[in-house]
Amino acid sequence: MVGTIVAQLTRGVDPKTLEQMGLGAYYADHGSGVYPQAAAGFPFTAAVLAVKGDPVADLTEDLAAEQKARATYEHLIDMIDDPEVLDPLKFLRQREIVHFQRFGEALRDLQERMEDKKFFMNNMNCCPNNGCNGCN
Repeated sequence: MVGTIVAQLTRGVDPKTLEQMGLGAYYADHGSGVYPQAAAGFPFTAAVLAVKGDPVADLTEDLAAEQKARATYEHLIDMIDDPEVLDPLKFLRQREIVHFQRFGEALRDLQERMEDKKFFMNNMNCCPNNGCNGCN
């Protein structure tokens, strides 16, 4: 959605004007296409996806990512007064808030389950193939 907003705002802007606005290098590399990068110009890479393989750590990272996205949308909203741009940004900000709530619920559910006492049972007489993996 943000890419669409940028494309709409720059549609029909000639390369010289983009260069005067400080977007010359961007235009040279990407034309009028939207290239995923940070405001400072750092391109998106998989390095920003912090996955540990631990559900608590990963959900906590997801929570942080949603808050960072929300904060970014709020900063953009502070800089813009065009209602046609503001409305989609407000929608995206609200979506991040809902995602944060859902990840929080998932983390609470996980933490509750981790506190449950674990029971393990090995019944060697559970089926005709004593000790089969399907019964354990």
